[in-house]
Amino acid sequence: MSYTILLKFGEIALKGANRAYFENTLLRQVRHRVKPFGKFNVYKSQSTIAVAPEEPGCDVDGAYGICKKTFGVIALVRAYACEKNMDAILRRVKELAPSLIGDAKTFKADARRSDKSFPLGSPEISAEVGAAVLSVCPHVKVDVREPEVVVRVEIRDELAYITGRQEHGAGGMPVSTNGKAMLLLSGGIDSPVAGHMICRRGVKLEAVHFESFPYTSERALQKVKDLAKTVAEYNGAVCFHTVSVTEIQEQIMKNCDEDYFTLLLRRFMMRIAERIARERDCKALVTGESLGQVASQTIEALTVTNSAVSLPVFRPCIGLDKEEIIERSRNIDAFETSTLPYEDCCTVFTPKHPKTKPTIENVLLEEAKLDVESLIERAVSSSRREWIQYD
Repeated sequence: MSYTILLKFGEIALKGANRAYFENTLLRQVRHRVKPFGKFNVYKSQSTIAVAPEEPGCDVDGAYGICKKTFGVIALVRAYACEKNMDAILRRVKELAPSLIGDAKTFKADARRSDKSFPLGSPEISAEVGAAVLSVCPHVKVDVREPEVVVRVEIRDELAYITGRQEHGAGGMPVSTNGKAMLLLSGGIDSPVAGHMICRRGVKLEAVHFESFPYTSERALQKVKDLAKTVAEYNGAVCFHTVSVTEIQEQIMKNCDEDYFTLLLRRFMMRIAERIARERDCKALVTGESLGQVASQTIEALTVTNSAVSLPVFRPCIGLDKEEIIERSRNIDAFETSTLPYEDCCTVFTPKHPKTKPTIENVLLEEAKLDVESLIERAVSSSRREWIQYD
Protein backbone atom coordinates (compact mmCIF):
# COMPACT_ATOMS: atom_id res chain seq x y z
CA MET A 1 0.00 0.00 0.00
CA SER A 2 1.59 3.22 -1.16
CA TYR A 3 1.82 6.28 1.05
CA THR A 4 3.34 9.73 1.30
CA ILE A 5 6.14 10.33 3.80
CA LEU A 6 5.74 13.43 5.95
CA LEU A 7 8.94 14.76 7.51
CA LYS A 8 8.78 17.06 10.53
CA PHE A 9 11.37 19.76 11.18
CA GLY A 10 13.31 19.97 14.44
CA GLU A 11 15.72 22.82 15.29
CA ILE A 12 15.10 24.34 11.87
CA ALA A 13 11.81 25.75 13.16
CA LEU A 14 13.78 27.95 15.59
CA LYS A 15 16.01 29.59 12.99
CA GLY A 16 14.00 32.79 12.53
CA ALA A 17 15.06 34.84 9.54
CA ASN A 18 17.48 32.08 8.40
CA ARG A 19 14.85 29.35 8.49
CA ALA A 20 14.29 29.32 4.72
CA TYR A 21 17.98 28.55 4.10
CA PHE A 22 17.90 25.50 6.36
CA GLU A 23 14.54 24.29 5.02
CA ASN A 24 15.67 24.60 1.39
CA THR A 25 18.95 22.81 2.14
CA LEU A 26 17.05 19.94 3.73
CA LEU A 27 14.60 19.87 0.82
CA ARG A 28 17.47 19.51 -1.69
CA GLN A 29 19.08 16.77 0.37
CA VAL A 30 15.88 14.77 0.68
CA ARG A 31 15.32 15.00 -3.08
CA HIS A 32 18.86 13.75 -3.71
CA ARG A 33 18.71 10.94 -1.13
CA VAL A 34 15.42 9.41 -2.32
CA LYS A 35 16.43 9.34 -6.02
CA PRO A 36 17.76 5.75 -5.90
CA PHE A 37 14.33 4.56 -4.75
CA GLY A 38 12.27 5.88 -7.65
CA LYS A 39 10.56 9.04 -8.85
CA PHE A 40 9.22 11.13 -5.96
CA ASN A 41 7.64 14.55 -5.70
CA VAL A 42 9.41 16.20 -2.75
CA TYR A 43 7.90 19.49 -1.66
CA LYS A 44 7.24 21.69 1.35
CA SER A 45 3.74 21.49 2.75
CA GLN A 46 3.03 23.83 5.65
CA SER A 47 5.50 22.89 8.41
CA THR A 48 6.60 19.60 6.84
CA ILE A 49 8.34 18.12 3.82
CA ALA A 50 6.19 15.67 1.85
CA VAL A 51 7.78 12.83 -0.11
CA ALA A 52 5.13 11.46 -2.50
CA PRO A 53 5.73 8.59 -4.96
CA GLU A 54 4.92 9.50 -8.56
CA GLU A 55 4.95 6.02 -10.13
CA PRO A 56 3.91 2.49 -9.07
CA GLY A 57 7.44 1.07 -8.97
CA CYS A 58 8.74 3.41 -6.25
CA ASP A 59 10.38 1.76 -3.24
CA VAL A 60 8.58 3.89 -0.67
CA ASP A 61 9.84 1.78 2.25
CA GLY A 62 13.44 2.32 1.05
CA ALA A 63 12.84 6.06 0.78
CA TYR A 64 11.32 6.05 4.28
CA GLY A 65 14.44 4.33 5.63
CA ILE A 66 16.86 6.87 4.16
CA CYS A 67 14.66 9.79 5.27
CA LYS A 68 14.86 8.40 8.80
CA LYS A 69 18.65 8.79 8.60
CA THR A 70 18.54 12.35 7.24
CA PHE A 71 19.72 14.98 9.69
CA GLY A 72 17.30 17.86 10.13
CA VAL A 73 14.27 15.52 10.34
CA ILE A 74 13.04 15.20 13.92
CA ALA A 75 10.10 12.88 13.17
CA LEU A 76 8.47 11.16 10.23
CA VAL A 77 5.23 9.38 9.56
CA ARG A 78 3.53 7.39 6.81
CA ALA A 79 0.60 9.45 5.52
CA TYR A 80 -2.21 8.06 3.40
CA ALA A 81 -3.92 10.66 1.22
CA CYS A 82 -7.61 10.85 0.48
CA GLU A 83 -10.22 13.31 -0.73
CA LYS A 84 -11.06 16.16 1.59
CA ASN A 85 -14.57 15.16 2.63
CA MET A 86 -15.76 13.18 5.66
CA ASP A 87 -17.28 10.26 3.75
CA ALA A 88 -14.00 9.62 1.92
CA ILE A 89 -11.98 10.12 5.12
CA LEU A 90 -14.06 7.64 7.13
CA ARG A 91 -13.95 5.00 4.38
CA ARG A 92 -10.17 5.34 4.24
CA VAL A 93 -9.82 5.20 8.04
CA LYS A 94 -11.77 1.93 8.16
CA GLU A 95 -9.57 0.51 5.40
CA LEU A 96 -6.32 1.53 7.12
CA ALA A 97 -7.22 1.03 10.79
CA PRO A 98 -6.13 -2.65 11.14
CA SER A 99 -2.63 -1.87 9.86
CA LEU A 100 -2.35 1.44 11.74
CA ILE A 101 -3.44 -0.11 15.04
CA GLY A 102 -1.53 -3.39 14.63
CA ASP A 103 -1.20 -5.19 17.96
CA ALA A 104 -1.65 -2.01 20.04
CA LYS A 105 -4.12 -2.20 22.93
CA THR A 106 -4.95 1.50 23.10
CA PHE A 107 -5.35 4.37 20.67
CA LYS A 108 -6.44 7.96 20.40
CA ALA A 109 -8.06 9.73 17.46
CA ASP A 110 -6.80 13.22 16.72
CA ALA A 111 -7.52 15.80 14.05
CA ARG A 112 -5.76 18.91 12.83
CA ARG A 113 -7.25 21.42 10.46
CA SER A 114 -5.01 23.83 8.59
CA ASP A 115 -7.91 24.44 6.17
CA LYS A 116 -10.32 26.33 8.43
CA SER A 117 -13.04 26.24 5.74
CA PHE A 118 -13.58 22.52 6.32
CA PRO A 119 -17.16 22.14 7.62
CA LEU A 120 -16.30 20.16 10.79
CA GLY A 121 -14.03 21.28 13.62
CA SER A 122 -11.18 19.19 15.01
CA PRO A 123 -13.16 17.72 17.97
CA GLU A 124 -15.98 16.56 15.66
CA ILE A 125 -13.55 15.03 13.16
CA SER A 126 -11.74 13.21 16.00
CA ALA A 127 -14.99 11.75 17.35
CA GLU A 128 -16.05 10.38 13.97
CA VAL A 129 -12.60 8.99 13.23
CA GLY A 130 -12.47 7.27 16.64
CA ALA A 131 -15.82 5.65 16.03
CA ALA A 132 -14.68 4.45 12.61
CA VAL A 133 -11.57 2.82 14.11
CA LEU A 134 -13.61 1.06 16.82
CA SER A 135 -16.05 -0.25 14.24
CA VAL A 136 -13.31 -2.32 12.55
CA CYS A 137 -10.95 -2.85 15.54
CA PRO A 138 -13.27 -3.70 18.46
CA HIS A 139 -10.36 -5.13 20.51
CA VAL A 140 -8.70 -1.73 20.97
CA LYS A 141 -9.60 0.79 23.69
CA VAL A 142 -9.52 4.57 23.69
CA ASP A 143 -6.85 6.17 25.88
CA VAL A 144 -6.55 9.92 25.45
CA ARG A 145 -3.67 10.28 27.95
CA GLU A 146 -1.06 7.66 26.98
CA PRO A 147 -2.19 5.88 23.81
CA GLU A 148 0.07 3.39 22.08
CA VAL A 149 -1.05 4.71 18.69
CA VAL A 150 -2.48 8.05 17.60
CA VAL A 151 -4.64 7.84 14.48
CA ARG A 152 -4.52 11.38 13.15
CA VAL A 153 -6.37 13.09 10.32
CA GLU A 154 -4.77 16.25 8.96
CA ILE A 155 -6.98 18.48 6.83
CA ARG A 156 -4.56 20.35 4.60
CA ASP A 157 -5.04 22.81 1.78
CA GLU A 158 -4.91 20.24 -0.99
CA LEU A 159 -5.86 16.87 0.55
CA ALA A 160 -6.60 15.07 3.79
CA TYR A 161 -3.92 12.80 5.24
CA ILE A 162 -4.41 9.87 7.62
CA THR A 163 -1.43 8.89 9.73
CA GLY A 164 -0.63 6.37 12.43
CA ARG A 165 2.48 5.76 14.48
CA GLN A 166 5.04 8.56 14.29
CA GLU A 167 8.73 7.62 14.50
CA HIS A 168 11.74 9.59 15.61
CA GLY A 169 14.02 10.90 12.88
CA ALA A 170 17.75 11.56 13.05
CA GLY A 171 17.27 15.08 14.45
CA GLY A 172 20.05 17.64 14.33
CA MET A 173 20.76 20.02 11.47
CA PRO A 174 20.89 19.42 7.69
CA VAL A 175 24.33 18.26 6.57
CA SER A 176 26.64 21.02 5.20
CA THR A 177 24.78 23.88 6.93
CA ASN A 178 27.68 24.14 9.40
CA GLY A 179 30.64 23.68 7.09
CA LYS A 180 32.97 20.76 6.37
CA ALA A 181 35.45 18.82 8.51
CA MET A 182 37.94 15.97 8.18
CA LEU A 183 37.23 12.85 10.26
CA LEU A 184 40.21 10.71 11.32
CA LEU A 185 38.55 7.33 10.78
CA SER A 186 40.16 4.26 12.33
CA GLY A 187 38.80 0.73 12.45
CA GLY A 188 37.64 1.11 16.04
CA ILE A 189 34.35 1.86 17.75
CA ASP A 190 34.89 5.51 18.64
CA SER A 191 35.63 7.39 15.41
CA PRO A 192 32.46 6.40 13.46
CA VAL A 193 30.42 7.49 16.49
CA ALA A 194 32.30 10.81 16.59
CA GLY A 195 31.64 11.26 12.88
CA HIS A 196 27.94 10.62 13.32
CA MET A 197 27.72 13.04 16.25
CA ILE A 198 29.44 15.94 14.50
CA CYS A 199 27.61 15.26 11.23
CA ARG A 200 24.36 15.54 13.21
CA ARG A 201 25.28 19.15 13.93
CA GLY A 202 25.19 19.97 10.22
CA VAL A 203 28.86 19.33 9.38
CA LYS A 204 29.71 17.67 6.08
CA LEU A 205 32.46 15.08 6.56
CA GLU A 206 35.38 13.76 4.60
CA ALA A 207 37.45 10.95 6.12
CA VAL A 208 41.14 10.10 6.30
CA HIS A 209 42.37 6.66 7.28
CA PHE A 210 45.96 5.69 8.14
CA GLU A 211 47.18 2.25 7.11
CA SER A 212 50.45 0.44 7.84
CA PHE A 213 50.73 -2.08 5.01
CA PRO A 214 52.17 -4.75 5.18
CA TYR A 215 51.71 -4.67 8.98
CA THR A 216 48.00 -4.08 8.38
CA SER A 217 45.98 -5.99 5.79
CA GLU A 218 43.61 -5.29 2.91
CA ARG A 219 40.82 -6.75 5.05
CA ALA A 220 41.56 -4.14 7.71
CA LEU A 221 41.28 -1.39 5.09
CA GLN A 222 38.01 -2.81 3.76
CA LYS A 223 36.64 -2.81 7.30
CA VAL A 224 37.26 0.94 7.54
CA LYS A 225 35.68 1.53 4.13
CA ASP A 226 32.61 -0.31 5.40
CA LEU A 227 32.56 2.03 8.40
CA ALA A 228 32.83 4.99 6.01
CA LYS A 229 29.79 3.59 4.21
CA THR A 230 27.90 3.62 7.52
CA VAL A 231 28.84 7.27 8.02
CA ALA A 232 27.76 7.96 4.42
CA GLU A 233 24.20 6.82 5.21
CA TYR A 234 23.87 9.98 7.29
CA ASN A 235 26.48 12.25 5.67
CA GLY A 236 25.91 11.43 2.02
CA ALA A 237 28.84 10.16 -0.06
CA VAL A 238 32.15 10.37 1.83
CA CYS A 239 35.39 11.46 0.18
CA PHE A 240 37.74 8.84 1.66
CA HIS A 241 41.53 9.40 1.86
CA THR A 242 43.92 6.53 2.59
CA VAL A 243 47.42 7.42 3.81
CA SER A 244 50.28 5.02 4.52
CA VAL A 245 52.22 5.73 7.72
CA THR A 246 54.45 2.66 7.48
CA GLU A 247 57.61 4.64 6.78
CA ILE A 248 56.80 7.07 9.60
CA GLN A 249 56.29 4.26 12.10
CA GLU A 250 59.49 2.53 11.05
CA GLN A 251 61.45 5.76 11.42
CA ILE A 252 59.96 6.42 14.86
CA MET A 253 60.80 2.88 15.96
CA LYS A 254 64.35 3.20 14.63
CA ASN A 255 65.20 6.62 16.07
CA CYS A 256 62.97 7.49 19.04
CA ASP A 257 62.34 6.48 22.62
CA GLU A 258 59.79 3.65 22.63
CA ASP A 259 57.65 5.32 25.30
CA TYR A 260 56.85 8.14 22.85
CA PHE A 261 55.90 5.95 19.85
CA THR A 262 52.12 6.47 20.08
CA LEU A 263 52.31 10.19 20.81
CA LEU A 264 54.69 10.85 17.95
CA LEU A 265 52.53 8.87 15.56
CA ARG A 266 49.40 10.75 16.66
CA ARG A 267 51.15 14.08 15.99
CA PHE A 268 52.12 12.92 12.49
CA MET A 269 48.56 11.75 11.83
CA MET A 270 47.13 15.09 12.93
CA ARG A 271 49.56 17.04 10.74
CA ILE A 272 48.81 14.86 7.71
CA ALA A 273 45.06 15.11 8.31
CA GLU A 274 45.37 18.89 8.59
CA ARG A 275 47.37 19.09 5.35
CA ILE A 276 44.71 17.13 3.45
CA ALA A 277 41.90 19.00 5.22
CA ARG A 278 43.22 22.37 4.06
CA GLU A 279 43.54 21.09 0.50
CA ARG A 280 39.89 19.96 0.67
CA ASP A 281 38.61 23.17 2.29
CA CYS A 282 37.77 21.44 5.59
CA LYS A 283 37.67 23.83 8.54
CA ALA A 284 38.26 21.39 11.42
CA LEU A 285 39.50 17.93 12.35
CA VAL A 286 37.30 15.34 14.09
CA THR A 287 38.58 12.46 16.21
CA GLY A 288 36.99 9.75 18.34
CA GLU A 289 39.12 10.38 21.43
CA SER A 290 37.53 10.08 24.88
CA LEU A 291 39.29 11.57 27.89
CA GLY A 292 41.30 9.01 29.85
CA GLN A 293 40.26 6.03 27.73
CA VAL A 294 43.84 5.11 26.77
CA ALA A 295 47.32 6.46 27.51
CA SER A 296 47.32 8.83 24.51
CA GLN A 297 44.04 10.41 25.67
CA THR A 298 45.05 12.03 28.95
CA ILE A 299 44.80 15.81 29.21
CA GLU A 300 48.58 16.11 28.88
CA ALA A 301 48.72 13.78 25.87
CA LEU A 302 45.83 15.51 24.10
CA THR A 303 47.50 18.88 24.70
CA VAL A 304 50.67 17.61 23.04
CA THR A 305 48.63 16.20 20.15
CA ASN A 306 46.71 19.46 19.67
CA SER A 307 49.89 21.51 19.53
CA ALA A 308 50.87 19.80 16.27
CA VAL A 309 48.06 21.51 14.33
CA SER A 310 46.33 24.88 14.09
CA LEU A 311 42.90 23.77 12.85
CA PRO A 312 40.24 23.26 15.55
CA VAL A 313 39.98 19.65 16.73
CA PHE A 314 36.46 18.43 17.55
CA ARG A 315 36.15 15.45 19.92
CA PRO A 316 32.42 14.69 20.27
CA CYS A 317 33.09 11.58 22.40
CA ILE A 318 35.39 13.36 24.87
CA GLY A 319 33.01 13.08 27.86
CA LEU A 320 31.45 9.70 27.03
CA ASP A 321 32.46 6.45 28.70
CA LYS A 322 32.99 3.28 26.69
CA GLU A 323 29.53 1.86 27.34
CA GLU A 324 27.91 5.05 26.08
CA ILE A 325 30.04 4.98 22.94
CA ILE A 326 29.20 1.31 22.35
CA GLU A 327 25.48 2.04 22.69
CA ARG A 328 25.73 4.82 20.12
CA SER A 329 27.77 2.54 17.85
CA ARG A 330 25.02 -0.07 17.97
CA ASN A 331 22.37 2.57 17.27
CA ILE A 332 24.07 3.56 13.99
CA ASP A 333 24.73 -0.10 13.03
CA ALA A 334 28.50 0.31 13.19
CA PHE A 335 29.34 -1.91 16.17
CA GLU A 336 29.53 -5.29 14.42
CA THR A 337 31.88 -3.89 11.77
CA SER A 338 33.98 -1.99 14.31
CA THR A 339 34.59 -5.13 16.37
CA LEU A 340 35.82 -7.30 13.49
CA PRO A 341 39.25 -8.60 14.59
CA TYR A 342 41.45 -6.81 12.07
CA GLU A 343 44.47 -4.75 13.10
CA ASP A 344 44.86 -1.03 12.59
CA CYS A 345 47.93 1.19 12.45
CA CYS A 346 47.65 2.27 16.09
CA THR A 347 48.15 -1.31 17.27
CA VAL A 348 51.44 -1.62 15.37
CA PHE A 349 54.62 -0.95 17.42
CA THR A 350 52.61 -0.19 20.57
CA PRO A 351 54.97 0.75 23.44
CA LYS A 352 54.93 -1.30 26.65
CA HIS A 353 54.95 1.82 28.83
CA PRO A 354 53.45 4.75 26.88
CA LYS A 355 53.84 8.23 28.30
CA THR A 356 50.63 9.38 29.99
CA LYS A 357 51.88 12.80 31.17
CA PRO A 358 54.22 13.95 28.43
CA THR A 359 55.64 17.45 28.13
CA ILE A 360 55.84 19.25 24.81
CA GLU A 361 59.56 19.90 25.43
CA ASN A 362 60.37 16.18 25.62
CA VAL A 363 58.17 15.35 22.64
CA LEU A 364 59.93 17.99 20.54
CA LEU A 365 63.29 16.54 21.52
CA GLU A 366 62.15 13.17 20.19
CA GLU A 367 60.75 14.70 17.00
CA ALA A 368 64.08 16.44 16.41
CA LYS A 369 65.50 12.97 15.68
CA LEU A 370 63.26 12.74 12.59
CA ASP A 371 62.94 14.56 9.27
CA VAL A 372 59.36 15.47 10.05
CA GLU A 373 58.53 17.58 7.02
CA SER A 374 59.90 15.09 4.48
CA LEU A 375 58.02 12.22 6.10
CA ILE A 376 54.78 14.22 5.99
CA GLU A 377 55.34 15.29 2.38
CA ARG A 378 55.91 11.70 1.20
CA ALA A 379 52.87 10.43 3.10
CA VAL A 380 50.56 13.12 1.73
CA SER A 381 51.84 12.86 -1.84
CA SER A 382 51.25 9.10 -1.90
CA SER A 383 47.74 9.28 -0.39
CA ARG A 384 44.83 7.76 -2.30
CA ARG A 385 41.33 9.21 -2.66
CA GLU A 386 37.98 7.61 -3.51
CA TRP A 387 34.28 8.24 -2.92
CA ILE A 388 32.39 5.91 -0.60
CA GLN A 389 28.66 5.72 -1.32
CA TYR A 390 25.95 4.30 0.91
CA ASP A 391 24.01 1.32 -0.45
